[in-house]
Amino acid sequence: MERRDFIRTALGAVAGGALLPGLAAAEWRGRAARLRAIGLQLYTVRTEMAGDVEGTLAAVAAIGYREVEFAGLFGRQPRDVRAMLDRHGLVAPSSHVAVPAAMDEWKRDLDDALVLGQSYIVCPWIDEKDRTTDGLKRVAARFNAAGAAAKQAGLQFAYHNHDFEFTPIDGRLPYDLLLAECDRSLVKMEIDIYWMVNGGQDPLAYLARDPGRFPMVHAKDRTADGNMADVGAGVIDFPKILGAFERAGLMHCFVERDDAPQPMASARASFAYLDRLTF
Repeated sequence: MERRDFIRTALGAVAGGALLPGLAAAEWRGRAARLRAIGLQLYTVRTEMAGDVEGTLAAVAAIGYREVEFAGLFGRQPRDVRAMLDRHGLVAPSSHVAVPAAMDEWKRDLDDALVLGQSYIVCPWIDEKDRTTDGLKRVAARFNAAGAAAKQAGLQFAYHNHDFEFTPIDGRLPYDLLLAECDRSLVKMEIDIYWMVNGGQDPLAYLARDPGRFPMVHAKDRTADGNMADVGAGVIDFPKILGAFERAGLMHCFVERDDAPQPMASARASFAYLDRLTF
């Protein structure tokens, strides 16, 4: 099931800088820095979530994760999920939500995000029919409206990439068009490192262009032949990339692996790597 369909199905069952405060750039030199937070995008363990939401959250917490990012609530009410998070010492800074056409539906999504205790609400997909220059401009306008409503509610809207955003349309990368057309204060970007690298682009180049635009990342690794891998088991230079993002004000790093044969084992392996990572 593609992500956009998965999120719509899961949601349908229920009728989202600056350098580290006090730490000057010079202080980073010569010291071992670590990620301040390691989270899990629960799409990784979606099969487990579909069978047992609270049991899965408990297992994720037992691995050592303290943050999670939702991709659907699997028929549970937000207040009940929030209680589960509290019971297991978890917080949910963000959820992936398909932006609806109607703003009244979006208001309900924002209300749910606030109940869950989120700071961010993230759109993870652009439909193929909208992947034209004019279509992307319309999407950007919709994102700006969604972002303005989110900001009014006390939330930050963001967009999560795949690799189709790095196939040129009319001589321009869709991702670059979105960056230009979206208001940077209303629409932040959650960089999926694997998908950006798979699209032939360098996350550090984007960070250098607009360092305040990327408060969140998805971490999953890539083998030399392009397959997904647990973080630390592939060829992506995570110490270099995550170190640069952390120093530029990264707020949240979410592990994700879309195709893990053993999702919980994958989540465990990636956490172990990131938990000992220094840069």
